[in-house]
Amino acid sequence: MSAITLALVIFGIMLVLMAVRVPIAVAMFVAGATGYVMQTGWGPFSNFLNTQAFARFASYDLSVIPLFILMGHFATQGGISRALFRFAAALMGGFKGGLAMASVLACAAFGAICGSSVATAATITSVALPEMKRHGYSGRLATGTLAAGGTLGILIPPSVPLVIYAILTEQNIAKLFAAAMVPGIIAMLGYITAIAIYVRVVPGQAPDVDDHREPVSLALLLGIAPIAVIFLLVFGGIYGGFFTPTEGAAVGAAATLLAALMRRELTWAKFAQCFYATAESSAMIFLIFIGADLMNSALALTQVPNQLAAVVGGWGLSPLMVVTAILLFYVVLGAVMDELSMLLLTIPIFFPMVMGLDFGMPRESVAVWFGIMVLMTVGFGLLAPPVGLNVYVVNGMAKDVPIRESYRGVMPFLISDTLRTTLLLFFPGISLWLVKYIS
Repeated sequence: MSAITLALVIFGIMLVLMAVRVPIAVAMFVAGATGYVMQTGWGPFSNFLNTQAFARFASYDLSVIPLFILMGHFATQGGISRALFRFAAALMGGFKGGLAMASVLACAAFGAICGSSVATAATITSVALPEMKRHGYSGRLATGTLAAGGTLGILIPPSVPLVIYAILTEQNIAKLFAAAMVPGIIAMLGYITAIAIYVRVVPGQAPDVDDHREPVSLALLLGIAPIAVIFLLVFGGIYGGFFTPTEGAAVGAAATLLAALMRRELTWAKFAQCFYATAESSAMIFLIFIGADLMNSALALTQVPNQLAAVVGGWGLSPLMVVTAILLFYVVLGAVMDELSMLLLTIPIFFPMVMGLDFGMPRESVAVWFGIMVLMTVGFGLLAPPVGLNVYVVNGMAKDVPIRESYRGVMPFLISDTLRTTLLLFFPGISLWLVKYIS
């Protein structure tokens, strides 16, 4: 059996298992194990399993993932999202579509202490959706806005997918977080602009301005003060050199717990649920790690990734064309896989290929910029049909809105995503602007 045929068999097994709803971690593990055994036999395969799990999970850097996840759960269970939305609604209430814009702002602020797209979408939806319905917003605009706003949970640091990219490519997490900051703000402003245009072009989607809205007050400002303090504490400490990103995640989790306790909404049951949910999410991520490691090792034995890189290099395409093709592939792959699985499966293949191209930038700058481009495209996959995980999550919470309406609702935001990704693709300096200030 040729190397290419064997690689296709490995991918085929994975896709078939996914089609019958086998968990993605198990699908990758079985496909990788089959390919590994076919090439090396049971002995080397057993030795690989004996050492790989410990080698992967003994990494100190990996502890940043459950810590940021725990930080997000403390924020969710502590009622912080409600204070964020109330302040954002008061701030944006003077604009048509103001509650939708407020939802985007709340998602961006919550994402600054969460790091998960789905968690951000679900948390802000539970607060914002009833208010948007009560004020006469269409189900299409409400669910589309909340699904799109949820992606800001991974675009604005801290970002769990960005941490995974940093670990896979051995890049500096702090520099990647800095590089994501400006694109994340651009994404937020792009979504707000998309709402402003949409409610004027398509009538009946949002009511006129509410003259009886709650005004911005000192009480509302004090309600969001813990968010600002936590953000400044974590990222100020990281970039000030006081602690590492992993230590920053621990400090952030402790500070968020304290903020939740001060609000007196975190019961013992909710406290325990934070740890149960963190353990569940972390276990899922780490199982995907093992499955992806095994599958990538099996593919590496076939030498197909190296052959693919050589073939692409021989086509004579410009580096930007190669990156564009990779990003389009991520859009397609997003129809069948979640963002973490995509990163773990493809980065070991695509990253060496991209690093071998000449972009006229230092290698570290290329690595950071490519990570941001991948992050932008992963966010696109969370909205685009036929899957769009965020759309499913938000639509599942809006029982009376047909799924097709939610997909129609995310279209203006997908246009915004396309424009933003194109801008960042042709102007890497936007992503790298803050990085140059970090030693």
